[in-house]
Amino acid sequence: MTFLWPSLLWLLLAVPVLVAAYAWILRRRRKDAVRYASLALVKQALGPRAGLRRHIPPALFLAAIVAALVGIARPSAIVVLPSQHRTIILAMDVSLSMRAADVEPNRISAAQAAAKGFLEEQPRDVRVGIVSFGATAALVQPPTSNRDDLLAAIDRFQLQYGTATGSGLMVAMATLFPDEDIDVEAANFGSSVPRGPQGASIDRPSRREKKPLAVVAPGSYPSAAIILLSDGRRTMGPDPLDVAKMAADHGVRVFTVGFGTAGGGTVGFGSWSAYLRLDEETLKAIAELTRGQYFYAGTASDLRKVYQTLNTQFALEKKPTEITAFFCAGAATLAAAAGLLSLLWFRRVF
Repeated sequence: MTFLWPSLLWLLLAVPVLVAAYAWILRRRRKDAVRYASLALVKQALGPRAGLRRHIPPALFLAAIVAALVGIARPSAIVVLPSQHRTIILAMDVSLSMRAADVEPNRISAAQAAAKGFLEEQPRDVRVGIVSFGATAALVQPPTSNRDDLLAAIDRFQLQYGTATGSGLMVAMATLFPDEDIDVEAANFGSSVPRGPQGASIDRPSRREKKPLAVVAPGSYPSAAIILLSDGRRTMGPDPLDVAKMAADHGVRVFTVGFGTAGGGTVGFGSWSAYLRLDEETLKAIAELTRGQYFYAGTASDLRKVYQTLNTQFALEKKPTEITAFFCAGAATLAAAAGLLSLLWFRRVF
């Protein structure tokens, strides 16, 4: 537990003073009790258990004061709360290596089935968009809550030569932040696209310059997240780490999934084969930069478990939360209990 105003914890030094004051009052009452002719009469009037009970209301009231003083310092703790993510972008690798049959029936079919299972478990108020990337990247389904459209988009995947991981991530960012005019064409085609004097394509009208969003802390954007699945290394397009830095500056978390052969190996593509190796280092770095998480899935079963884990993370997430209200409620409850017991037992508040 941490505190937003830790300097106010010095107020807790008043607690020993209050305990000393209470002890002084008790000693003074004992001196007054000596004036009676018989202490036995006093004990009989108080009852057999009054000696212990008379300390309970003050103890509860002291606990209420402690809770209130701690609450003044504004405590915070890591609390599991319903996730605020409302838009999720699935960026899926559709490079030709996804035809490999090292996963039954093949990688792309297993990935499609796992993605469909993920979609079916999402709450209806969560919008999901789908980006596919091979040699280029494209938004195959804008964010929507219509599950039929999303499932149809997954079925329409077309495999391509090449793996432009950075392009897929950039299209996902452009989908989340359409007002920022992120240059997707440059990501897909690089220097082959003619550029105008302001950095805009010469075959489209220039857009009004828009003020970029302020840089925020990585992982602090609560309204969206990206899930990036890839089974190989980038062969073209921008460096995915550069795009991950852009996502981090916007506070968007990127959860990366490595699918296929982690250590490298030869996989078959029908009548021919190729040597493939998963770029785990880059996927881990993307997740680390954006405060996301990396998952490895070597089989179709592993991939389904990854998506189930992601569903759990999006349903509930841990975040630092101020819990002052809990301490205030506890203080009020303890003070009320102290007053009520004092009235029931001694016919006075304290």
